Amino acid sequence: MSKIALVTGGQQGIGLGIVEQLVAANYRVAIASRSPGDTPIVQSALAKFGSAARYFQHDVAEIGHVPALLNRVEEAFGPVTTLVSNAGVGAPVRGDMLDLAPENWDFVLNVNLRGAFFLAQAVAKRMLATPADSYRSISFITSVSAAMVSTERAEYCVSKAGAAMMSELFAVRLAPHGIGVFELRPGIIETEMTAGVRDKYTARIEDGLVPARRWGLPQDIGEIVLAVAEGQMRFANGACIPVDGGLSIARL
Repeated sequence: MSKIALVTGGQQGIGLGIVEQLVAANYRVAIASRSPGDTPIVQSALAKFGSAARYFQHDVAEIGHVPALLNRVEEAFGPVTTLVSNAGVGAPVRGDMLDLAPENWDFVLNVNLRGAFFLAQAVAKRMLATPADSYRSISFITSVSAAMVSTERAEYCVSKAGAAMMSELFAVRLAPHGIGVFELRPGIIETEMTAGVRDKYTARIEDGLVPARRWGLPQDIGEIVLAVAEGQMRFANGACIPVDGGLSIARL
């Protein structure tokens, strides 16, 4: 069976770092994002990979469109053997959680939790319906915010905490069928999304906020996703893997 990966949000940042690692390991990768395919950021990403990657415009929150997405991916490459659920949104407005607007709560959870769940559900069903001669996996990219509180972005923290349980649920359901499910929790990662707070965090990181004393890189997450996809961690099924340089380790 060919190695076919579907990576949501794979056109930039952490997702792009994941795609780079998978393509280098001879995966054919379907990149899915709500961004139009002709935008410079998408075209720049595709230019790196040639025929090894294709782009599919898809909004994770639109769960009714999932079957069409998977049909298109299968027509282009074949059945998905590796799902990387990476697409996500942050809090639209950072501020006092007592002022959190219901529409912002709904927006974040519709993408980070509801959308992620029903895409994984659909992929899992197709995996179970298709005979396999190689290892298959689902990786949920969550965040240290699944367990570390940020009261100014409560909806984001709740969505990632829910995604952590979602990963465990899928792991238990799919383990008897040899399908691995893992949660990766990135910490402070250097991407386009964190460019605006780079100066704020760099000094704190160098001062020990992150024991590794450096920013995380998309490559750091991509390397672990590849190990998971290749089955190198198969008996650790259901594991939560912090990818944060030690940030989330409790210290006195």
